Amino acid sequence: MSDPYLPQEDVQRLKDTALEQGLADPMMRRLLFTGILPKYVGALPVLPAPGPQVLSDLNSMNRVERLIDGTVPLAVWLRNAVDQLTDAAARDIYQEALDQVVRDAAGEPDVAPDVPTGETKEEIIFRDDTVPFAFLSAGALAGSSVARVKVLPYQGGALLQPLALPHNGTGWLIAPGLLVTNHHVVNARSRTEGARQVVDETDLKLQATGSRSRFDYLTEDDPDVQEIPGAELLAWDEKLDYAVLRLADTAPKTYLRVATEPLVVTKDVPVAVNIIQHPGGEPKRIALRNNLVFEADEQDVRYFTDTRGGSSGSPVMTDDWTVVALHRGTRRVTDVSFQGKSTAFVNVGTQLSAVMRHLREHAPQVHDEITAAQAALNGHP
Repeated sequence: MSDPYLPQEDVQRLKDTALEQGLADPMMRRLLFTGILPKYVGALPVLPAPGPQVLSDLNSMNRVERLIDGTVPLAVWLRNAVDQLTDAAARDIYQEALDQVVRDAAGEPDVAPDVPTGETKEEIIFRDDTVPFAFLSAGALAGSSVARVKVLPYQGGALLQPLALPHNGTGWLIAPGLLVTNHHVVNARSRTEGARQVVDETDLKLQATGSRSRFDYLTEDDPDVQEIPGAELLAWDEKLDYAVLRLADTAPKTYLRVATEPLVVTKDVPVAVNIIQHPGGEPKRIALRNNLVFEADEQDVRYFTDTRGGSSGSPVMTDDWTVVALHRGTRRVTDVSFQGKSTAFVNVGTQLSAVMRHLREHAPQVHDEITAAQAALNGHP
């Protein structure tokens, strides 16, 4: 890649922390490289001293956008390091670096910070947080409509040269055969020099039809999961960061219910949202805890629910598994606290009502197809 993921001062801080916390021990090196292609690891320089070795490894990975299998080696290494650290301050240093790398690798768009200051979330101790037991089975059914999406970049009508590396995201079915994900997932470009390159329409459509979606990707050791190709890019918008794809006929028949009105949040009535996702292109995961909505407006929903790079395009759902927003990225905030701790970020998604309104105005046939499917889901002819 032309630009490193992390500035050199951050790399140096990671190296210093590794020395302090024992991560530079030569016995730890193999563990930290777990999940990274052995051929790549074997090509890295081997140095006699622990400090220079860690610094060399970090600098080498910092210059690699991603490997042929789609993994970002620096992100994998940092995630392994976080799992090994017990010191809270050291974990924060590594987690902050990991968050930055996965955001940049996913090409998540920068959003100008405009969250009002001076607001805090109070501890909720008077509200019944239990849900019906059927919540679990309904969630499993909802999860069957969520897929890991892999997109290869094209340029000038051909796979991007010298090497077309896959970009991972998440998508979900809004109607039979219709997949919703982020525009930036289909765009399949990492952020460089502070901005994402937007491909032309011809290449964008090629990337959509060349995409592969896996709906039953539940474990790493499942070799028989079917990948479903894209058939057509139907509608998209860069500002709202959405794309609608038609998949091949083999797509699952189940699909998710979507909200018709914007999610409204008031200070005294907290709303929880749940996100089924494929973070980092990994098997399906679900965020159920620490998941309250921070605020919402006509276009955006902002929430504390945990996500990582690769979660882009995930459905943001209320406790009845209705999709209220399309997860797209992270927003930096100031003077915001959650559960008694200050936070620098909240996650952000596009209101589904805004997506549907845009479809009605700019892609009415797609809007009508979705509306008809949603009416059938709700028991209306």
